[in-house]
Amino acid sequence: MLIHPQFDPIAISLGPLAVRWYGLMYLVAFVLVIVLGRIHARRRPELGWNAQQIDDLLLYGMIGVVVGGRLGEVLFFQPGYYFEHPLEILAVWKGGMSFHGGFLGVLVAMWLYGRRAGKGFWQVTDFIAPLVPTGLAAGRLGNFINGELWGRPADPDLPWAMVYPWVDALPRHPSQLYQMAGEGLLLFVILWIYSAQPRPRKAVSAVFLIGYGVLRFAAEFFRTPDPGIFGTLSLGLSTAQWLCVPMVAAGVALLMASGRRAASVQ
Repeated sequence: MLIHPQFDPIAISLGPLAVRWYGLMYLVAFVLVIVLGRIHARRRPELGWNAQQIDDLLLYGMIGVVVGGRLGEVLFFQPGYYFEHPLEILAVWKGGMSFHGGFLGVLVAMWLYGRRAGKGFWQVTDFIAPLVPTGLAAGRLGNFINGELWGRPADPDLPWAMVYPWVDALPRHPSQLYQMAGEGLLLFVILWIYSAQPRPRKAVSAVFLIGYGVLRFAAEFFRTPDPGIFGTLSLGLSTAQWLCVPMVAAGVALLMASGRRAASVQ
């Protein structure tokens, strides 16, 4: 049975300036988008993306992630707390970012970018979808370093069961690492391979929605559920699982629609 290393959340301290691991993981995520975006543009030149467009796309995406992720945490998971402490909404350095909120924020940002750049919405989302999972992996690693979002109690005989001493003495699933491996690395491999060849418009976006939704839904069975606004619904599902249901449904619908328009490939 393992014990969480209890890392110092501050990676670098320079007098009054403190750089947190959580912030560094966001930096890693954004750098990976730039690097992988350039590689993807070179291997698929017919998509018509250049370095400047990728940089601009990242800027829009960063704003969408931060604004949407924070608002999603406030509205979907902890509305009561933040309505009582509204100034805490701005304290993004303390953590508390919702993927589903960030996802909606990025969708809005991609639509705005597409209008500015003269690119279609699905043209933008199909390009960026394979670049997202490594950023998700970095974020989950940040969660693990921060010692947050720990897992449900696990069998003590599980070799990688981990004790989070500030929570209790129970062995738990290191669910942050499960999510890093699943919706991060595994989903990246799937999308990177799938997007290497021409696909019907909307298909890559659809595979992202289905892949993330299924992998996150499964991971939630090992993670201590957040309270959230849907946490009390039936079937014993968490708020995040309920939010994954429409993602998967939308992905299936998009994949079917892309199949009907297979002549329009990218």
